[in-house]
Amino acid sequence: MSTITKSPETPRSDGTKPQTSPGRRKLYQWLFVLPALLYLLAFFGYPLVRNLLMSFQEFTPRTYFTGEAPFNGLENWRAVFDDPLLSDAVWQTVLFTVGSLVGQFTIGLALAVFFARRFRLAGPIRAVLLLPWLVPMVVSAVVWRRIMDEDHGVLNSFLELVGLSADGVPWLTDPSVALLSVILVNIWIGIPFNMVILYGGLKEIPEELYEAAALDGAGPWRTFWRITLPMLRPVVTVVLVLGFMSTIKVLDLVLALTGGGPADSTQTLGTFTYQLSFMRLDFGQGAVVGNILILISAVFAVLYLRANRADLGPGK
Repeated sequence: MSTITKSPETPRSDGTKPQTSPGRRKLYQWLFVLPALLYLLAFFGYPLVRNLLMSFQEFTPRTYFTGEAPFNGLENWRAVFDDPLLSDAVWQTVLFTVGSLVGQFTIGLALAVFFARRFRLAGPIRAVLLLPWLVPMVVSAVVWRRIMDEDHGVLNSFLELVGLSADGVPWLTDPSVALLSVILVNIWIGIPFNMVILYGGLKEIPEELYEAAALDGAGPWRTFWRITLPMLRPVVTVVLVLGFMSTIKVLDLVLALTGGGPADSTQTLGTFTYQLSFMRLDFGQGAVVGNILILISAVFAVLYLRANRADLGPGK
């Protein structure tokens, strides 16, 4: 004897399928999102909370042996803000970030516009220009450290050859030049990212707009300012915000090139965090600077989301 079970999707007598209740639909939506939420809580939420708590604790190497990290209130914050190196690190972080972003974006946009025109060997040349982005940052820094060596570096040898410098430039050993050198290397590393993203944005601009501009007699510069840049605005926002969030926390490049020197002239908030945590072995104060970096990144993440929502239009 067989039994017949009625499926939940069995049509009703009027031919329509039964609708899922709003509560159950909401439950299904949360079940789909739950794995991602658990991942974010475990690998992002917990470290953030732990870092915040650590900034209010006396967390030193002794803590790893005794397990004790007593709360000391705002003592860590007060010590960090009283440290004269903080103001230098903030100012040098601003110079490093702004200089890197301006250089990377300007050169990346110029290359993207250049490669938007079809010509032979465009593909292979673009592939070669991607190499700085693919090479690990520490490897790039070590190579550039050799290139910028004051006595035996290729760069100074070239400058001597063309008659621009007789004694060589102390790229990484002079406090007045070291930060500029680090910025130039970071620009070199970040150009491919800007070029690739902006090139993709350029390919999405309809050709009809350029054809109409040509019929109206618009020249290359007017076309660039009136069509290309306005149409690239959403992509430019993404490039600048992501570039900012990756640049402001750069650590390995500076450590490999200068170690924060000479005379703390290349100390940034990233290297200051490293110095407090692993040189002075005061993890509580290191967590304070880390929280400052997190706060700055969070502010720009919110600005990015607001700008992205504005580009999508009202109600999105």
